Amino acid sequence: MEDITAFIARDSPSYARAVARKVLATTRSIQQFPDIGRVVPELNNQSVRERFVYSYRVIYKIEPKRVLVVAILHGKRLIGELGDRVP
Repeated sequence: MEDITAFIARDSPSYARAVARKVLATTRSIQQFPDIGRVVPELNNQSVRERFVYSYRVIYKIEPKRVLVVAILHGKRLIGELGDRVP
C-alpha cells in the first residue's frame, strides 16, 4: 500500500490519500462481510476473493478465524505475479 500511495502521490497527493482511505475502508468492510467480494477468477477458490478499489484489486483469503489481505495489485497485473502467497 505504501508503494502504491507513493507512486500516485508523485502526480497527485490528494488522490493518493483518497485511494489509501478507500482501500482501508474496504479492508474494514471485508472483515465484517468477507463473502462480499467476488471469487478471484484466475484461482476459482471460494476462500480467495477480491474487491476492486478504483483500479486496484484487494485480494484476500477467508480463513476460519480471520480474513487475510494477501495483496493489493493494480487491476492490470496478473495474479500469477503473487507467487505462492495465495494458496
